[in-house]
Amino acid sequence: MIGLDTNILVRYITQDDLAQSSLATQFIEEKCSFALPGFINHIVLCELVWVLKRCYKTEMSQALRVVEQLLRTAQLRIQEPQVVWKALKLAQKGKADFADFLIAQINIAHGCGTTITFDNAAAEINSKTLLA
Repeated sequence: MIGLDTNILVRYITQDDLAQSSLATQFIEEKCSFALPGFINHIVLCELVWVLKRCYKTEMSQALRVVEQLLRTAQLRIQEPQVVWKALKLAQKGKADFADFLIAQINIAHGCGTTITFDNAAAEINSKTLLA
């Protein structure tokens, strides 16, 4: 596998920098394959959603569609895809950030009964508890 950093995905998705977007597109489309996939870890996914929302003013629903498309792309491998799918489905219905849903699902997958947080929006997630 080949690890992909957030900035490679951002350039590929947004096509906002002629030189870097061209390089990212060429790399992903020519070097990432089913036999040698590009690997996207949880941190990269969280950064990607954050960058799309904050820097590119993308609606959350559109940013989540990007995550879904990445999950469906055969030339890419997502870290613990079953955990990401669960977080994605919950994020599509919830109000917290994608990262909060992903944190909760990772913790559940690793045996945590709850996740303690100071974040009121994140505390709305069933597996999170507000520390007051």
